[in-house]
Amino acid sequence: MSDDARFHDPKLAINRVYTGHGDAGSTRLVGGQRISKDDLRIESYGTVDELNAAVGAARLACIDQGLGDLARDLLRVQHALFNLGNTLATMPEDLAPTMPRVRAADVKWLEARMDAANADLPGLRSFVLPGGNRANVALHLCRTICRRAERLCVALARREAELDPGVLPYVNRLSDAFFVWSRAAAVADGGQEVTWDPNAA
Repeated sequence: MSDDARFHDPKLAINRVYTGHGDAGSTRLVGGQRISKDDLRIESYGTVDELNAAVGAARLACIDQGLGDLARDLLRVQHALFNLGNTLATMPEDLAPTMPRVRAADVKWLEARMDAANADLPGLRSFVLPGGNRANVALHLCRTICRRAERLCVALARREAELDPGVLPYVNRLSDAFFVWSRAAAVADGGQEVTWDPNAA
């Protein structure tokens, strides 16, 4: 499927939140297979879901801070993360060409947005600590959750030896983007980053 082709629209109706089918500790994948809720695949897309919630909080922090362009970028990331979760919730044999997923174009977009943000940032002479402002902290939280999601996806790829090719590049690049965006949020409107001083411990 080319990067400019459209995915199919969701075909679902959520009328009841609870079903009771998961009370014994299993859940159903997109293709209908039942697996344990502590399976590595569930851990992977559950962590992507957790990341999406954190990105929503970061987006609101950016709006409050007047960072509208960054907030719009984060909304796009939230949609991409839902696409990523859909991929992880689907066994490879059930992943149809028009089903939502992350693609090479999504990685390129992240790279372009990082390059644009990084161009205006001062050089780093030390590691940075979360704490420049609320948006900065929220984006650092996104970065660390994204790294955890990446570790789980790497483990899933090792176990199954067949993971959609867009997954690992996207989560790897996304964690880098959160780092750059956290820096941009910290220095917006003349703010400052908190840098690591090993002697201040």
